[in-house]
Amino acid sequence: MNQLWSRSLRFESVPEVLLVVVVGAGLAPIISATVGSLTLDRFGIQPFADAWLLWWVGDASGVLIVTPIALALIRNWGGGVRLSKSRWIEATVVAAVFLVVTALSFSGYLPFAFVIMPPLLWAAVRFDFRGAAIALILLALITAAFTLFGARQFASDSATPQHAQIMLQLLLAVAAFSALIVAAISRQHQHALSTLQRSERDLSQLVNMVPSHIWRLSAQGEPVFFNQRMVDYLGLDVADLNGEGASRLDALIAATVHPDDATAFREALTHSLATGANFTLRYRLRRADGAYHWMSSRAQPVRDRTGALVEWHGLCHDIDDEMHSQEELRERERQLSTLIDVIPVHIARLAPTGEPTFFSKRTTEYLGLDELGAWDRPGLSRVAAIMGASVHPDDGPFMAQKLGNSLATGEPYTMRYRLKGADGIYRWNEGRAEPLRGEDGSIIEWYVAAIDVDEEIRTHEALRERERELSLLIDMLPVHLGKMGPDGNATFFSKRTSDYLGLPEVGAWDKPGISRLAAIVGESVHPDDRQAMIDQVGHSMVTGEPYTIRFRLRSKEGTYRWMDGRVEPLRDETGTIVEWYNTSIDIEDEVRAQAALRDSERQLRLLVDALPTQIWAASPSGETSYVNRRLADYLGLSLGDLAALKDDPMGSAIIAAVHPDDTEWVGQTLRHSFNTGQPFSLKYRQKPADGVYRWVDGRGEPMRAPDGGVVQWYGVIFDIDDEVRMQDELRDTRERLATSTQAASLAELSASIAHEVNQPLAAIVANSHACDTWLASDPPNLERAKVTVERIVRDANAAANVVGRVRALFKQSPEKRGKAPLDHLISEVRELVGEEAARYGVLVNFDVARDLPPIAFDRVQIQQVLINLIRNGIEAMNGAAERALNLRVHQTDDAVQTIVSDSGVGIQYPERIFEPFFTTKQSGMGMGLAICRSIVEAHGGQLWAEANEPAGARFIFTLPIETTVPG
Repeated sequence: MNQLWSRSLRFESVPEVLLVVVVGAGLAPIISATVGSLTLDRFGIQPFADAWLLWWVGDASGVLIVTPIALALIRNWGGGVRLSKSRWIEATVVAAVFLVVTALSFSGYLPFAFVIMPPLLWAAVRFDFRGAAIALILLALITAAFTLFGARQFASDSATPQHAQIMLQLLLAVAAFSALIVAAISRQHQHALSTLQRSERDLSQLVNMVPSHIWRLSAQGEPVFFNQRMVDYLGLDVADLNGEGASRLDALIAATVHPDDATAFREALTHSLATGANFTLRYRLRRADGAYHWMSSRAQPVRDRTGALVEWHGLCHDIDDEMHSQEELRERERQLSTLIDVIPVHIARLAPTGEPTFFSKRTTEYLGLDELGAWDRPGLSRVAAIMGASVHPDDGPFMAQKLGNSLATGEPYTMRYRLKGADGIYRWNEGRAEPLRGEDGSIIEWYVAAIDVDEEIRTHEALRERERELSLLIDMLPVHLGKMGPDGNATFFSKRTSDYLGLPEVGAWDKPGISRLAAIVGESVHPDDRQAMIDQVGHSMVTGEPYTIRFRLRSKEGTYRWMDGRVEPLRDETGTIVEWYNTSIDIEDEVRAQAALRDSERQLRLLVDALPTQIWAASPSGETSYVNRRLADYLGLSLGDLAALKDDPMGSAIIAAVHPDDTEWVGQTLRHSFNTGQPFSLKYRQKPADGVYRWVDGRGEPMRAPDGGVVQWYGVIFDIDDEVRMQDELRDTRERLATSTQAASLAELSASIAHEVNQPLAAIVANSHACDTWLASDPPNLERAKVTVERIVRDANAAANVVGRVRALFKQSPEKRGKAPLDHLISEVRELVGEEAARYGVLVNFDVARDLPPIAFDRVQIQQVLINLIRNGIEAMNGAAERALNLRVHQTDDAVQTIVSDSGVGIQYPERIFEPFFTTKQSGMGMGLAICRSIVEAHGGQLWAEANEPAGARFIFTLPIETTVPG
């Protein structure tokens, strides 16, 4: 049905319910009834015509009841039932009415069964699908109960049993269908109501969030609504305007509108209310804190279908910043007029004939005259008088010529000249004049600006001096400098270069029929480097690319020295190469040092290859970057294989060279070290060129930069196969010896215990018989019996003492505890179990918290506990896919807690693992965990076991943090 509906059915609409009814109660039961009836008819159980209708009606009613109930519970119940107290009371009343009506109807006290429909539909309307689902469940249960007990409503009085069953099932189907349809209609109504409420809430939020004041007036002009932003701005709402003797509008104007704007506001609004015209006004509105802001208000009338005015909708924008900006603009215009007089530029205005008509205040003050009329001279123009009196005599004729040309042609001009100030001192100025033309192109006025550039001129003079000093500096630099034209021919050599080559100037290289570049290269560059030099220069001249080249340059004494030459082009604004600049640094000493370094590196490489050790290097990420010759020969790699190995991932290299049983934990250890930068030491099996795996000891250390980052990994691999095999043989011998010793000791101990215990037990038996004899005599000899009983007690105590001595044999001798942090002992245990863990292919991770407090413990005993727990974990993971053992030590309140967890087979008998002589190992005695617990408890701690997730076991013990050390 989800496929037919193209989405998941949620029973939230009538079409969904109808789809379930058509498919689930129509098509599906028809198919099942047809197949089932044919089967019954085929085997002669019941005719097809008799069975089909009953079968179809039964399946259809079952689907209508069971499937909608299940789907309604799954789709619509989520989150539990949250009903108010009144809703719970209503639900209880509905359930009670439904039960009573159904019981009365099915009992025959009511005339017909369909009287149950009103309370059923009540549940569906008020509680939608949940109520319908519960009502249908109750109906099905009551119907089944009354049917089993033969209620009269379903008894077969005049009809056949089949007819009664059909009527019963039709009742259930009609009830289920009606309840689901009504519930769907109720759900649709609730959904529509929720959508409407959400839309209304969103609209209200939008109105309150817009950055403007929104208000609404009645047709008579009375305020009826303010949005939240306006309420917050004014500090009052519409209801706050209600008062005696004044309308809301009057109260609003009096309380919020600036007194200077109140009359205009009232008149404009009254006019709009009377004529129906739009309202527009700028005024000042008081804020809640008493400050007035300029506002721009606009309002339009809202009319009904007949055109009658219903109400006014208005919008109010805060334009306080805009009003202040306009005021500031007017102030800026006034300031601009003043600016012309105070800017550090001489400004003048000339008539089309060149006569001055305006000087800025700065200009008149500089010249020492208050007004232009002071320059008037009989028989002399004003401009000539000014030039003669204030322009330097050496610059006057040129200025007169420049000005006359511009006045004649109308072209702007720019010139530098010296202008005399009121103090009689001349200062350099740069004057620029531009004409102002009318629409017909004729010149109306000339505007002149003169900038004081006296400091700039003096700076240029100082710059030229600095240029001379720079030229001297170039000649003194311990670098050969040169300059070439765009074609590559030299145009300049520094003095140092000319002295080195033995020629005073560049022109000395000119030869007939040969370029200057070719002559320089042919006579000063080493013959072995000439062609490379010519090719490189030619390539750069064509492409414009800079280049770097090393070559040997001959001095005037005829000796060659290595140089590092670098050439860069200088380009203009268009990107065209203007010149080439080159520098050549003498690197003779560096080249000799590099040659010596390469020789030393070659000697070192020979030494590394000759060492009886396999050596390798890797990048910070673990990619192999070097292996020595011995390692390459050991693995059977050629030079080509070595190059390929550098690019192989670390996993491929491990798979190729490491034993399959060691591949996983070796890879985990290496990846952990490469990710964390921690050194590593591994013992694993490695395949040499002959294909026979051998035990090796691999170790790696990172080389770090000053900031702590890993720069390179270096490692060595030692062949320890012979040593490992000897240790295995020695360990087997020791284990066999220990087993024999244990067996002999146990036999001897058993004989001793039997001998010691048999004597008092035999005496107890003999005295018991004697006591029985004395008591059986007539009369009983009680005194002799008492003596015999005392002897029995004596012999029993003797047997108890024997058992006590046996227990004392297994008890730990009085220990002397020391107080120290537990992490030092962990380091010793790491070394002791490391080799055994490597042999089993187990990766042991130690996580010891820093700054552990000191605790009092017997070093040997706690070491026995740790080793025993770790060995048990290693042995438990034999054959496991993931073999990793974790040991974690940390502080908890007033104790230090140690956790040993593995990924082995887990704990099979948790209630017995600490019992003495209980073991699940084939070769175990069952005393290890019992002894461990007794040691921990003797230290005041606890030892227990838990299941590890997802696999394995966790053994946890605690040792208390003590302030004193027991003697």
